[in-house]
Amino acid sequence: MTALSADGHRLHVEVHGPDGAPAVVLAHGWTCSTAFWAAQVRDLSTDHRVVVYDQRGHGRTAAAAREGHSIRALADDLEAVLTAALAPGEKAVLAGHSMGGMTLMAAAGRPAFRAHAAAALLCSTGASRLIAESRVLPLRPGRPRTWLTGLVLGARVPLGPVTAASKALLKYATMGPGADPARVAECARIVHACPRAVRVAWSHVLAGLDVEAGVRGLDVPTAVLVGTADRLTPAVHARRLAAALPRCAGLDELPGIGHMTPVEAPEAVTARIRGLAAAHLGTRAPGPRDRDDHREEEAV
Repeated sequence: MTALSADGHRLHVEVHGPDGAPAVVLAHGWTCSTAFWAAQVRDLSTDHRVVVYDQRGHGRTAAAAREGHSIRALADDLEAVLTAALAPGEKAVLAGHSMGGMTLMAAAGRPAFRAHAAAALLCSTGASRLIAESRVLPLRPGRPRTWLTGLVLGARVPLGPVTAASKALLKYATMGPGADPARVAECARIVHACPRAVRVAWSHVLAGLDVEAGVRGLDVPTAVLVGTADRLTPAVHARRLAAALPRCAGLDELPGIGHMTPVEAPEAVTARIRGLAAAHLGTRAPGPRDRDDHREEEAV
């Protein structure tokens, strides 16, 4: 379906899973798309209605004009998606990765968010000081590192085709040292598909991000998840979020996992979403017998 944002921008939205099932809404991060949530969609859509959408300029959502890149626009877009995909008053678990998590924080006080959010997952994200805390460059913290990191993340250099060298660079910057090569390649295809102008425009928005007020206003049970090898949004962000959230539902730090947690550690991310749905939407978390039955059905 298509959701129409406050400024008239049209957003590509997909709904997977059976009608009437408990709802989950997933918001992807910078330079990604709905494809980033492929593992979660495959698993959760067996017994949930899973809503995914492409942020502005990503995937199948057209790019916006210059003034259409802002934290307010991200919040407007999420409100539009919730209104279009969910019935009035219908509750859902909302999960956001990286810029998607920032979207949730920015929208926390919005009427549609308050009407539809039963619980939330903030995955590999932060509320402020993104450039200053980034560890993409192996330098000591301080102004020189912050300045250089801003230049690197906002660089206008085209990414070009996916090559062995570009995959190695992406893995170093965004994934853990033990990341599976197939998952590195998957992330590379998604990131390289993001248009250069879109990547640069959103990098400027994120460089000045401050949604700390949104964290304090996120008044639903909210879990936080991060990889210990995350260089883009290191665990210091997750710990601050967990400490500031009014209703923190736990902090998970995944050993050796980098920034791309839904792709690098799909089972852990999916399990956290399922747990929130079980606790706050009245669904039942699957047990060992359920997983065995599912494997038998697949074999048949």
